[in-house]
Amino acid sequence: MRDPTLFVPVVAVVRVVWAWTLFACTSSPAAQQAPQRPPAEVGVVTLKTESVTLQTELAGRTAASLASEIRPQVSGVIKARTFTEGARVKAGQVLYEIDAAMYRAAFEEARAALASARATLEAARLKDERFAGLAKIEGVSKQEAEDARAAHELAIAGVAQRQAALEAARINLDYTQIKAPIAGRIGKSSVTAGALVTANQAQPLATIRALDPIYVDLTESSEARLKLRAQLGAGQLQAGSTKVKLKLGDGSLYDRDGTLEFAEVAVDEATGTVTLRATFPNPDDTLLPGMYVRAVLDQAVDTTAILAPQQGITRDAKGIATAMVVGAGDKVEVRTLAADRAIGDRWLVTGGLATGDRLIVEGLNKIAPGMPVHPTEVAPAGVAPAAATPAQGQGQGQGKGNGR
Repeated sequence: MRDPTLFVPVVAVVRVVWAWTLFACTSSPAAQQAPQRPPAEVGVVTLKTESVTLQTELAGRTAASLASEIRPQVSGVIKARTFTEGARVKAGQVLYEIDAAMYRAAFEEARAALASARATLEAARLKDERFAGLAKIEGVSKQEAEDARAAHELAIAGVAQRQAALEAARINLDYTQIKAPIAGRIGKSSVTAGALVTANQAQPLATIRALDPIYVDLTESSEARLKLRAQLGAGQLQAGSTKVKLKLGDGSLYDRDGTLEFAEVAVDEATGTVTLRATFPNPDDTLLPGMYVRAVLDQAVDTTAILAPQQGITRDAKGIATAMVVGAGDKVEVRTLAADRAIGDRWLVTGGLATGDRLIVEGLNKIAPGMPVHPTEVAPAGVAPAAATPAQGQGQGQGKGNGR
């Protein structure tokens, strides 16, 4: 049987040796210095300024460049309709015929009255000349000569009156043929043959609309218009062209460009908007009055725009745009941005980024603010041409800044 008194010193010695070994290991420089991770590899795009055409997209409706409501100018019964509904008509083309019997009789009566007045005039002229000669030799009294002169002048006025009456009768007779005042497409007829119509009635017989060219009436907020004017006046932007493109209701792009004609001189008090009018060629009648469309206008040119790839910009729950850039010492910095509008696969940034900033676009999931990184320049994917995607109704105009 072993002696317990001998076992206790042995255990104590073992414990001392183990403690010394542990202390030596933990106090060594190799144990105190933990291995450090290398800087994360990230892809960056170095930002630079470029020229961008700023566009705005405005809602509007098409309208005929000319419109004429056809109404009779004399009363009567429609004898015939001489056009095809929906067809093109020429200016001066006969559209309806009104029974002209009564107006033809009135014309003949006026012509006969004119002939009678002319005969009366001739008799009065001869009498005036004869009495004027007799008055010189006192063959007639002075009063009789003056009466003859007055009768002559009255006969002249009578002829003029009858001529005017004849002209009025001729005009009324012509009005029995209702003609197109303008060229264009004519709509449906509201009357048929046999209908009684009255002069200048409230209901039009038909409506003619000129569709080539066609108008597009657009609305723009007065605030956006004032902001654009301020930017142009301050030299931040340059004036754009008056060319207008058109998006149809199905999303397709109209194949012909239009031009901006004018802007209304007053603001609508109810809506706070200004009406703009553009003109588009429409030879095939693709556009019809009343269609809802969206027009894309080149409003201005930003010659110092900063375009940032969309994959490098995120938005929080409040919609605030942020981005990570490689700052001093190749460490990650977070910037709050003013992202104005999308341009293809990039954002037009008007605040928070500056020329020369290195925007991180790859490796975002493995970095955090303040971390050192190893940046590598990459080509941004899907870079679009520098023409701004249209702003919905207006473009914001925040000044650029580095946001630091």
